[in-house]
Amino acid sequence: MPKDWFEWHDLYQTQDVLQQRLEIVQKYISDSLDAAPKGTIQVVSACSGDGRDLLGVLANHPRAKDVRARLVELNPQLAERGKQAIAQLGLADQIEFINGDATLTASFAGAVPADIAIVCGIFGNLPDEEVLQQLIRNLPYFLKTGGFALWTRGHRDGVNYSERVRQIFQENQFTEVDFQLTATGNMGVGRHRFEGQTLAAPIDEQFFVFTGTPDKIGLIVSSP
Repeated sequence: MPKDWFEWHDLYQTQDVLQQRLEIVQKYISDSLDAAPKGTIQVVSACSGDGRDLLGVLANHPRAKDVRARLVELNPQLAERGKQAIAQLGLADQIEFINGDATLTASFAGAVPADIAIVCGIFGNLPDEEVLQQLIRNLPYFLKTGGFALWTRGHRDGVNYSERVRQIFQENQFTEVDFQLTATGNMGVGRHRFEGQTLAAPIDEQFFVFTGTPDKIGLIVSSP
C-alpha cells in the first residue's frame, strides 16, 4: 500500500489499468499535437504526477520543439522527477514543472489559454459532482477556442461515471472528439474540443478540490 503519491506512481509498473490508461492518454496527446496549428503549441497539465503522459509523447513526437508547457504537481518528489525527465529530453527551455497547488488557477497564470489542457487522474478524486461541474466550467479559461481537454474517469461498483462527465462537457460548449475505455473496462479516457469563447478570467480562483488519497488502492486504481 503506497504511503504517498510518489510511491503510488510506481503502480504504473504493475497495474494493467494504469498502463492501458496511459497508452490511451498519450495517443490523445499525440493526436492533439498533430491537430495543432503551425507555430507554438501551448500545453498545461494539472496534477501532473511526474509528467510521464506528456513527456512520454514529446520524447519522439516531431512537433516536440513547438511545445511550450506548464505542468503543476504538489508532490515535490514527483515534480523533481519530472524536471529531471525534461532536462534529459533537452526541453528545459520550453517546459516548466511547477511544484505547487494545481487546484488554484493562479498556478497557471501566464501559461493560458492553451491548445491542450490535461486534467487526467483528477475527476475520480473530487468530493462530488458539484465540484466536477465547477472544474469543467472553468476550463474555458484554460483553453483557446478549438483547444483540447483530455481527461480520465474510472468506473466502480457497476457505475459508469464517464457518461456523466461526457454530458457535463457537452453542456459547457465542448464537443467530444474521442472516448475509449481501457481493455479492463473500468477506466474511461476522453478528449473534448472547446467550441466556445475563451474566458479572460477564471470563474473561481480555486477551481476544484482534490480529496483522493494514495493509500486507497482499490479506489485509486479503479477510479481517477
